[in-house]
Amino acid sequence: MARSESSSFKIILGSSSMARREILAEMGYEFTVVTADIDEKSIRKDKPEELVVALAEAKADAIISRLQSAGQLKDEAHTTLLITADTVVVYKGTIREKPSSKEEAREFIKGYSGSHAEVVGSVLVSNLQTGKRKGEWDRAEVYFHYIPDEVIDNLIEEGITFNVAGGLMLEHPLTLPFVEAVVGATDTVMGLSKAITEKLIWEAMQQ
Repeated sequence: MARSESSSFKIILGSSSMARREILAEMGYEFTVVTADIDEKSIRKDKPEELVVALAEAKADAIISRLQSAGQLKDEAHTTLLITADTVVVYKGTIREKPSSKEEAREFIKGYSGSHAEVVGSVLVSNLQTGKRKGEWDRAEVYFHYIPDEVIDNLIEEGITFNVAGGLMLEHPLTLPFVEAVVGATDTVMGLSKAITEKLIWEAMQQ
């Protein structure tokens, strides 16, 4: 979508993720941020694809409800698009979300060392004017070199691993040197597929 058209609608990013903010900004969009206060652990699905889609929808529902309660969706002249997303890591068939402790973060990252993990991410674009919703999921694989224990210690002490799915922050300066290869889109691993987001924005704007 041409950037000249983007002035015809507003964007709300429903995420506290710094990586998602950076990706959306790189795409040339201006946006405001509203975060969803939901209990992600209360939403369970067996398949990672279903889980990330359900979580993105739950985040959208929570944010829309909050905006309605605050009277922020009344008589809105501009079309407003809400973008929500979710990401999980799948390691040896097990879904991993954000680590809940230092021990779990260490176990997660040690597992990736010399191995690989799959990242499954969803994007949902909700047109708050028309009620139309368009969503999609994507996957990518990340292969790692051996990660030294001192690097793992530093990552955990910094605390950043607790804010990302599977404790996996691909773009972190401590992590990046140990990434052997990414099969799929790097921005999917970081939390927001540019190609899918662009496509869904266009689809959500159609009558």
